[in-house]
Formats: sequence, structure tokens, C-alpha cells
Amino acid sequence: MTVYFIGAGPGDPDLITLKGYKKIRECEVCLYAGSLVPQEVVEAVKPGTVVMDTAAMTLDQTHSTIEKAHMDGLDIARVHSGDPSLYGAIAEQIRKLIKVEIPFEIIPGVPAYAAMAAAMKQELTIPEVAQSIVLTRTSMKSTGMPENETIENFAKTGTTLAIHLSIRNMRKLERELIPYYGNECPVVVGYRLTWPDELIIRGTLSNIRKKVRTAKITRTALIMVGPALAENISFNDSALYDPKKPHVLRSVEGVELDEPNNT
Repeated sequence: MTVYFIGAGPGDPDLITLKGYKKIRECEVCLYAGSLVPQEVVEAVKPGTVVMDTAAMTLDQTHSTIEKAHMDGLDIARVHSGDPSLYGAIAEQIRKLIKVEIPFEIIPGVPAYAAMAAAMKQELTIPEVAQSIVLTRTSMKSTGMPENETIENFAKTGTTLAIHLSIRNMRKLERELIPYYGNECPVVVGYRLTWPDELIIRGTLSNIRKKVRTAKITRTALIMVGPALAENISFNDSALYDPKKPHVLRSVEGVELDEPNNT
């Protein structure tokens, strides 16, 4: 048997990958995070499949379920929200599987920051404005952050920040980010991205906290900060399609292409 860690995407059932959907249909056992994975995703299981919501279960309880399925030779679809490699808490599950030699595979999913960009109808990497994205979070009641992975350290880069699991920490973010980005730096908060009740709130570092409080958002939200998030931002075209800039698939008269031209 095999345990398949499957990324269900941010919420919209149609955003699960075809491979993930097929595995959910094929597996005899389906464990899913019911607080974040829509019911429609696991309704794809075949008749007779054991389906369990792990939202109220401990790590040991889910692992015991997996071990029993292993002994019975049953494949397991372990369904997580978003992409399981980001804040999916699969590392400790994998460690237990390796210890008892249970095989597993990981099937990626659409991450929240990609869903956010789609909802904003914007590209996150803007030529000469922003070419990097930092995926991070703040501590609060969850596992502590490594010593050097602080909001302040990331803010020093001036790049786009995608801050997870921190919607109740808006005051701290405001205090630590304004010295580096300024009061008027664009901020976008995405609540329950791609779900029917999705909400996108735009603002600046000086007013976003008030807007979030007014909307009464306290969980299931992603915060993005950075100059590249501005609407109608002015920027130069990428060199990718510039007729004067050759690359490996497009030549320019008088220019020899020996190696790819990274644009």
C-alpha cells in the first residue's frame, strides 16, 4: 500500500490536480482535514471507501489509522489543504511513516499565494519592482519561529511578503513593517481564497488593520505586503518578449545564440 499526501488546493474543488483527484477516487481509505478541505473533494471517493475527518484527531490517532490500513494493504489518500509542502504538518507524519517503513508519495496542490494572485488578477513578479516572494508567518500560539526568520529581517529586503497564519497579529505586523515599507505600502488580505465566501481586502500598512477588524476576519486569511501589489502599477515590459533581446528560442539578426539568454 501507499500513503498519498494530496494537496487539495485553497478551497475551490475544481482546483485540485487531476492526479490528486484520481488518487482520491482510487484509494480505499481517505483521511482529510475537514476544517479546510471542502466536502466536495472527498465526495469523489468510490463506494465503500473509509472516509475520516482528521480535524479533531491527534497525530498518533491518524498514524494508528494509517498503520491499520497498511496491515490490511489499503491505499490511503491523506488530503491536505493548499499545497502540503507549506504549513501542511506532513513532516512529522512522514517521519513516522519512514520509521515503520510505510511507503508514501506527495502530490502537490495549488498554494494560497497563487490563489491570491489569481483573485487579485495580478502577477506577483513585476519587472524591476519585485522578483522575489517570501513565504512566512508569525508565531502567536503556533510553533515558534527560527531565531533569524523574523518579519523585520524579511522586511529589510523590501520584497513581497506572503504572511500566513497571522491575521490576529496585524498590530505587530503594522509596527514592524512600516519602518521598512512606509505607511502607504500596499497590503492585500485574502479571506477563504477561492471559497464561495472569498473576500479580498485592499489597503495600506496604515489602514489595513482597521479594514480587517471591520470585516471581522479572525482566521483562514493570507496577508500579502509589498510595492508590487499596487493596482495599476507602472513598470517596464519584461525582456522575455522584447524583439531586440534574443534567447534560445528566438534569434535576432546578427546575434548568435550559443546558450540560453536568461531573461
